[in-house]
Amino acid sequence: MIRYALSCECGHAFESWFQSASAYDSQIKRKLVNCPACDSAKVAKAIMAPQITRKGRGKTPESLPTQVTDDSSSSAPLMMTQERELRAKLKELRDHVTKNADNVGNRFTTEARKMHYGDIEHRAIYGEASADEARSLSDEGIDVMPLPVLPDDRN
Repeated sequence: MIRYALSCECGHAFESWFQSASAYDSQIKRKLVNCPACDSAKVAKAIMAPQITRKGRGKTPESLPTQVTDDSSSSAPLMMTQERELRAKLKELRDHVTKNADNVGNRFTTEARKMHYGDIEHRAIYGEASADEARSLSDEGIDVMPLPVLPDDRN
């Protein structure tokens, strides 16, 4: 199997796997390779750095393939920038909630119901609830929303 970095006429960058170099050539000739972003069939190989791994070691960041382009309109850097901005906004949202709301932990469903039915005063809360508990709250007309979990949180 061969992985190629590809780009379309609109400058969208993407990758695809092929059985062999001749399979790639055949599929391109028959216009079977399309850009996932714009569906253009005018696709060409992009320049790619080779993947080199050291014997006895796993892949290190230095050995991972990197796409090299001299076209500043490539969508790959733009996507990385958009992804970073989205993650920053999600972190900002989560930080705002955790700073301005009470963490009620695993009592979240009970506290949310008490507030909804007027048993206790309304206030901003967050905590833990299973998917079934959250669905049950939603079925009762109680608005709930999960806090975003970012990839950095899992490490």
